[in-house]
Amino acid sequence: MVVALDLQDFLLRARVLKLYRQALRISRRAPSDSKDEVRQIIRQEVENNRTCKDKQRIRFLISDGQERLKRLDETLDMQGR
Repeated sequence: MVVALDLQDFLLRARVLKLYRQALRISRRAPSDSKDEVRQIIRQEVENNRTCKDKQRIRFLISDGQERLKRLDETLDMQGR
């Protein structure tokens, strides 16, 4: 069954997917012994909130995800990765 999205839902979905792709790209830089764990955590976070329909909550989760991703990126930079 195909569900039609209004423009706002479509844009939110695009932002979520963009954040997910960015997270996976950054996870490539993680140390090899923890790379799989980082990817699993990223996927689990997305799966845990997959059924969320509250647009305000989705916006908050995107913002929180961006901050967490920024911290991960900075941590990996400090490690020289």
